[in-house]
Amino acid sequence: QVQLVESGGGLVQAGDSLRLSCAASGRTFSRNAMGWFRQAPGKEREFVATVNWSGGTTDVADSAKGRFTISRDNAKNTVYLQMNSLKPEDTAVYYCAASFLGHGTSTASNYPYWGQGTQVTVSS
Repeated sequence: QVQLVESGGGLVQAGDSLRLSCAASGRTFSRNAMGWFRQAPGKEREFVATVNWSGGTTDVADSAKGRFTISRDNAKNTVYLQMNSLKPEDTAVYYCAASFLGHGTSTASNYPYWGQGTQVTVSS
């Protein structure tokens, strides 16, 4: 059974940092792109960041560019999202996802595997 389990969310103040982790089990995703998405209350799910299979290529949404960094450790079957300079508008449930593609992608439909999500709340 494939599982993606996110951790590292919490309640922080504006300007703080958090590092989210996503541990995969049930199969290896070392040849698959991984991504992070988020969904705020009353809003659509949106792309945050993606990393290709090797970790050599990343893409980050404009809203997070310069503040968020995605990385992966294939030996640990884990992907990370380092979030710095957090803003109240970053408040959302953050989801980890694994793609069937090897290159990074911002399209949610390219990700058949999803975690349950972790809550990030940023107070002003």
